[in-house]
Amino acid sequence: MRSKLATILAAVLLTSVSLLYAQGVATDVDKAAKDTAKTTEKAAKKTSHGTAKAADKTAKGTEKAADKTAKGTEKAADKTADATEQAAKKTGHGIKKGVKSVGHATKKAAEKTDDAVK
Repeated sequence: MRSKLATILAAVLLTSVSLLYAQGVATDVDKAAKDTAKTTEKAAKKTSHGTAKAADKTAKGTEKAADKTAKGTEKAADKTADATEQAAKKTGHGIKKGVKSVGHATKKAAEKTDDAVK
């Protein structure tokens, strides 16, 4: 009877040690998981903050580029308008000269025709 009791006691003791060891491992794993979660949360916050800053800088850079483009476009439009106006004046002057020249030639031709008819 004593040996059965000793065997049962040994079995209970071994089971208890295994159970205590398993509980200790579970506690360690739980702690490691919580530590990992905290570290991950901190890293995510830093990444989020960095992304927000980068987005702000990109927006400001885009706004500045858009302003410069608008100013450049406005200057180019002004220069194009000036050049178009000058070309129109020169064209008008050339047409005026051409019309005078054609009128003068027509008048001479008419005079010659009139002389020939007389």
